[in-house]
Amino acid sequence: MNFSRFKNKHFLALVGNLVISGFSVLTVALLYRVLSKNDMGIWFFFLTVLGLADAIRSGFLTTATVKFYAGTTKERGNSVLGSVWFLAAALTGGIVVISGIILVFSGFIHSEQLIIVLQWLGITFISSLPYSVTFWILIAEEDYLKILGLRFINSGGMIVTIALLAFFHKATLTNILLVNLITNIATSTVALALGYSKIATLKHRSSIIIKEIINFGKYSLSTNMSANLLSTVNTFLITFMLGPATLAIYNAPQRLMEIVEIPLRSFVGTGMSAMATAYNNNNMYHLVHVTKKYAGMLTLAFIPIILVVLLGADYAVLLLGGGKYAGTEAANILRMLIVVSFLYPIDRFNGVTLDIILQQKVNFYKVLIMLATNIPVTYFGILILQNIWGAAIAVPFTLLAGLIFGYHHLRKHISYTIGGIFKTGFIESKNLFYEKILPKLRFQPTKFS
Repeated sequence: MNFSRFKNKHFLALVGNLVISGFSVLTVALLYRVLSKNDMGIWFFFLTVLGLADAIRSGFLTTATVKFYAGTTKERGNSVLGSVWFLAAALTGGIVVISGIILVFSGFIHSEQLIIVLQWLGITFISSLPYSVTFWILIAEEDYLKILGLRFINSGGMIVTIALLAFFHKATLTNILLVNLITNIATSTVALALGYSKIATLKHRSSIIIKEIINFGKYSLSTNMSANLLSTVNTFLITFMLGPATLAIYNAPQRLMEIVEIPLRSFVGTGMSAMATAYNNNNMYHLVHVTKKYAGMLTLAFIPIILVVLLGADYAVLLLGGGKYAGTEAANILRMLIVVSFLYPIDRFNGVTLDIILQQKVNFYKVLIMLATNIPVTYFGILILQNIWGAAIAVPFTLLAGLIFGYHHLRKHISYTIGGIFKTGFIESKNLFYEKILPKLRFQPTKFS
């Protein structure tokens, strides 16, 4: 057997995302069965706030790391990575200090879930710093095999430990938070010990490059922040207006949306590196082609996924959450979200392309427009309906607002149309099928000696 095909960067990126998402779904399915709805809601609330903090750090530096490090010289590369490490540590320290200051005044806070978040946020965020920077570096280097290994350690260690806690009836919310911290520390330790993190480049940091990254990152932050910030707003509104138990129900379909997020993250990760290299080499034709190819192929690939989920939403919710979540609003919300996901690839690649061609400010305005749409629709939706449909109905309106704005401004800079996306996606999908897939499906008789 020829194993070289398994070293393909697209395959490894997809497998990496399958691993992290698969373990994530299995972990959530296990937690749904061992935690109460209230504790499950608090866990999701903690993950949302932690995710927001990580989105600030990753959103500021992930694309910047790829853009400034991919395809550059070794000397400049060391300066870039040293500068990235410096900024990552500074951002981490800033968020930890802010959460610590708020924790000092926890006596004035009467929200159980908010106090738990403040107690665990700082130390958990610090523990994830080394492996987060390592992931950015490995994405820029397109070394998806190492990423896969680190994800096995982090996500695999998490689910195995939680399974053991569940077996011994020790799966409390506090223990789950502790396990999350320990697996972060273990993954970061491995990244540092094996030299993947390149922390030694910190001494090569450059004030000039730091300024370049800041100027780039202050707007590229918006691309990564958009989906995260919008979900964070919904999480806060649902938690404080409807309660943690309702948040647990709302998160079931959100978790099941990994079925489209897995290929989307994989294509964005591999496509972003190719687009950055094309832009750095002043090859705008290839940059546009990659954008249309990836967005178009993914959009077409989502069609059968959407049809399957529409038919099997009830079974999916039952498998994930167990009997206590069957018959809730979760299944129908999943159906709505999966239909809306048809627009995800175009919207996501609009944002990434704007970042790559140094139009980060447009992405920043795009997020403001999406927030301006999402917050009032969600708030008044919950206020009027008094259930989670009030938050769910805001999703399509918010996505359309951002998509239309981003698409309009991207067309000012590149030759790019919706029709061109579908045409390129169809041609590339057809070529992939006839040149790569079909030959492997044809029967080849076994030769006997």
